[in-house]
Amino acid sequence: MIEVERLSKIYGSTAAIKDVNFSVKTGEILGFLGPNGAGKTTTMRILSGYIPATSGTAKISGYDVHEQPMEVRRRIGYLPENPPLYPDLTVEGFLMFVARIKGIAVGDCLSRVKWSTERCQLEDKRKVLIRKLSKGYKQRVGIAQAIIHSPPAIILDEPTVGLDPKQIIEVRHLIKSLAGEHTIILSTHILPEVSMTCDRVAIINKGKIVAIDTPNNLMSQLTKSGGYELEVSGDIYSIKSLLEEIQGISNILIKDKENAKNCQLNHYLVHLTADLNIEPGRDIAALIINRGLALYEMRRTRPTLEDVFLNLLTEESEVVNNQ
Repeated sequence: MIEVERLSKIYGSTAAIKDVNFSVKTGEILGFLGPNGAGKTTTMRILSGYIPATSGTAKISGYDVHEQPMEVRRRIGYLPENPPLYPDLTVEGFLMFVARIKGIAVGDCLSRVKWSTERCQLEDKRKVLIRKLSKGYKQRVGIAQAIIHSPPAIILDEPTVGLDPKQIIEVRHLIKSLAGEHTIILSTHILPEVSMTCDRVAIINKGKIVAIDTPNNLMSQLTKSGGYELEVSGDIYSIKSLLEEIQGISNILIKDKENAKNCQLNHYLVHLTADLNIEPGRDIAALIINRGLALYEMRRTRPTLEDVFLNLLTEESEVVNNQ
């Protein structure tokens, strides 16, 4: 559905993006993840036809963004970071206007407005002036204008920025509900956005794609170890060497338990690094209890998308610094 090959955008001597490659399958949600200034918005603007690329190609539904821009625009819905809304129009009036400029037949406009407001749960806001809406509802109107002509591809640039937690959850559910019928690129720097919403994730840093895969595959491929977190009391140092001998344990960090109510002496938090393919939890617990230490809490920790993200950005920075 969406194919990007060697896409670059150069401003003077500065490359906003360089040799960006990725594809998005029909009905898929791709998370385009990166820190601020990584090149996310530049890529989205090129795909939407808002700015031209310096080099490379981008195709949507088989149409080249540069060579056939009007064909591409008929097939995409675009929500920029700041929704292009007219605050003195009602929700219905604005969407009727958008329907007309997107080429929807006059006789079909009202039904398309009804459909898009229902999808975005805006039915009871149709007669409300946009300037009177909350930030969350304005984002819904922005998504409604992007989907009103039922495009095969939707491009969303930072759709939950500035929303409160409840609004973020609602917008995430809305985006998720659009998958299947539409192919979606979701640009964001918010990690939970990707792990909770997207089928695959492309991580961009300093204008280059540094990884692309499913969130689960990225976590398993790029972070090899998780571990255990324990809260114990007793002489943990006396059995540290025995813990290190348990198969799969590679590192042990012990620190005093702080700010605990009724805190006892020799009360510790213990972080164990362990191979993800081995489950030594039973042996760890047995050793601690058999040696007379009190075990208050024990939980398995696994790598997160945040671990992968920070790991990739750190590696990329080290490569640049060493050049």
